[in-house]
Amino acid sequence: MGTHALETRTGMPVRSASQAGRHVRWLAGGFVLAFLVPFLFADLLELPRDLYYAVYVVAVASYFGLWVHATGQSFAEMVRRRWLLAVALGLAVAGILVLVVLRTEDATARPDGLELVGAVAWRGLVYGLADGLLLSAFPILAVFAAFAGTALRRRLLGVAAIALVALVASLAMTAVYHAGYSDFRSEKLRKPVAGDVVWSLPTLATLNPIGAPIAHAGLHTAAVLHSYETDTYLPPHE
Repeated sequence: MGTHALETRTGMPVRSASQAGRHVRWLAGGFVLAFLVPFLFADLLELPRDLYYAVYVVAVASYFGLWVHATGQSFAEMVRRRWLLAVALGLAVAGILVLVVLRTEDATARPDGLELVGAVAWRGLVYGLADGLLLSAFPILAVFAAFAGTALRRRLLGVAAIALVALVASLAMTAVYHAGYSDFRSEKLRKPVAGDVVWSLPTLATLNPIGAPIAHAGLHTAAVLHSYETDTYLPPHE
């Protein structure tokens, strides 16, 4: 039976093994990127934090964009997918993460005025969005894209199994990324890995790339406002 016949019967595009392999290779490249950017630019070159964030944001946005283009994804369709639910879940999880920051981190001194506004915008929102995109949205979407058109995607248990694989990929991405920072090569690594289970939920539930970044931006914004000198959030730490 030809590919066209399968598409007609199922109403879904059929992915060949080679197409699925492309997503797997892009995912593997994402792991390399996630480790090398903090390792090279934060640990070895010791760039100032805000300059490092610029390198990180450009690297993440560029890599995600290249993956979307090279694998024939439609970013517009991704963003439209269950977008109201994605935004609602993102904001709800952001609220939970704000409470986590407030209850687990000590309040520290912070700048005020325009410097604080800039820190919230850059370190909280922009860096938070990039983090959520790389650590959760990209690995989750890449795993689901690799299984697009398969029998698993047409069965409830199959979708649940793919979701589990996607969550594991996101947890691994979070661990690899934080291992790029010297201070996270310790028991401290458990904190962001545990947090990934929470901030990944909006994208995992909707397959919309905006859910997890919204949640993550809430986490980082809370860290900027409440615990500016945090040694848990907003790496690299001095």
